[in-house]
Amino acid sequence: MSNKAAIKYRKLAARVFQMAAAAGALCAAATMARADDAPVPAPQPAAAPLEPFTSIDDYIKNWQTRAQEAKDTQPHWMTPLATITPRLEQEFRYDQSWQKTENGAVTTNFFSGKGLELIPTTTDEILLNVPDLSDRHEFYTSNWSKKDRGFPVATPALSGLQDWNFLTLKHRFLSANEDDGNYIVSGFLGFQAPTANSLLVPQDAWVITPTLAGGKGWGDFDFQATVGVPIPLSNVHNTGVSVVTNVTFQYHLWEYFWPELEVNDTWWTSGPRAGMNQVVLTPGVILGRFPMTKDIKFVIGAGYQVAVSPEPRILTPAVTPTYNHAWLVSTRFTF
Repeated sequence: MSNKAAIKYRKLAARVFQMAAAAGALCAAATMARADDAPVPAPQPAAAPLEPFTSIDDYIKNWQTRAQEAKDTQPHWMTPLATITPRLEQEFRYDQSWQKTENGAVTTNFFSGKGLELIPTTTDEILLNVPDLSDRHEFYTSNWSKKDRGFPVATPALSGLQDWNFLTLKHRFLSANEDDGNYIVSGFLGFQAPTANSLLVPQDAWVITPTLAGGKGWGDFDFQATVGVPIPLSNVHNTGVSVVTNVTFQYHLWEYFWPELEVNDTWWTSGPRAGMNQVVLTPGVILGRFPMTKDIKFVIGAGYQVAVSPEPRILTPAVTPTYNHAWLVSTRFTF
């Protein structure tokens, strides 16, 4: 091959190489352009927000865990027969009492204003109480008939609802279990509706009751106390305002035995009993908490109430004390 032919072929190869390089560059540019025109995928959130029903579902699923945490961070005393405990409690409760007054009336109270108690948070409780149904027989002694002389004679029974303490809200301010101090301080706010039969309770008023409660324990001994003021929103002259104080002294024996003594004091500042003071003592014993299932425990208790003040008894303008003595029975299913 001559020098001229070799030079010609080298020039042709260089030209082909340049054309191939140019074509490759154009293809790369076209590919990048198409990539730039393509839509960019939207970024995905790290986690989708929870739907409202999912949050409620989780709240319900964790109910028992939350309630158990509330119980673990307070004393494990027993709820008294008459005094509302400052502790947070979750249970269904049925109480019944049989009361006798100075004028001879005998009244049976069903439920006694108890019902369902729930712990919705670690520091709060809601009490949803069942209406109190009463059945009263009035007895008197007739001196006019030889047949009835010296014997009690019963009038027809009078039955109906008492005023309904339908809701109580409880908040725990301070607490420590037996290992960390063994004390508690709480506050209540109760709401009562005038649902009573007017022949049983001749007052027609809504009542709000703020209450301060507390307790302290030393080993197996504890006391629990409340001070409340029922405030009628109307008809004060018939209902009256009172200061109600309850103190329970309690001792824990063995595993299931809880003997106690309660002192219940009521002092009226206005109304038909203005200036009067009523004191009732309640010795009793409570047995429990007997396990039934993993979470449910059974409690039963009984006591006898006796009025020790005022003495002598007052019949007018209003019977005081409101009853002379009474038997109490309380059953509970805690969970």
